[in-house]
Amino acid sequence: MNIGLLGFGKMGQLVEKIAKKRGHACPIIIDKETDPIDYSKFEVAINFSTPESAFNLISNCLNNGVAVISGTTGWLDNYPKVVSLCNERKGSFLYASNFSLGVNLFFALNEQFSQLISQTREYQPAIKEIHHIHKLDAPSGTAISLAGPIIRDFELENYSSTAKEKHLHIESERVGEVPGTHIVSYQSEVDLIRITHDAKNRNSFALGAVIAAEWIKDKNGVFSMKDVLSI
Repeated sequence: MNIGLLGFGKMGQLVEKIAKKRGHACPIIIDKETDPIDYSKFEVAINFSTPESAFNLISNCLNNGVAVISGTTGWLDNYPKVVSLCNERKGSFLYASNFSLGVNLFFALNEQFSQLISQTREYQPAIKEIHHIHKLDAPSGTAISLAGPIIRDFELENYSSTAKEKHLHIESERVGEVPGTHIVSYQSEVDLIRITHDAKNRNSFALGAVIAAEWIKDKNGVFSMKDVLSI
């Protein structure tokens, strides 16, 4: 399969390495939004670009009949527009805040925990995420994904980087080269429950994105990693 790489930072370079190891070619690499694109040379695009360029790059691919796997975070205000465009063009699009198998299992576990613990009305939820100093957005897309079920189940209004009433507190920390740590805590007056995911390196993210690209080829619709992993 021919894969176009949208963004060629550390993640894009790792995706290229893993894609080639799995027998795919990467004939098109877009490092800047102004780079010319020959859409006939690839069937699926994997997007790890910047939050500022993601929407335009994704839209252009969908308008040219190219399926898109996107792992860029920080652009989700435009997500509904991409979904609408994908459906209009009968295209293929998959966004994931995190492609790691372990993180997607963590999402499922967090959703079950949130449903169970919220019923007791005894616990205060919170999230902490730690990433490398190069990460452009805060909170992380993974933290925002974790927040969704908690906000719903605890009947909160939104998330916030500071402690606010009726808001889920998400603390963001940027340290060294940490690939990603996410801690969801539920605290009561008598105890503390924590679930944690620590990424050891970025390989799982890149591998998951390539697996998603293999899966989406020849499909139409808007998908998530739940579809890819059947969870």
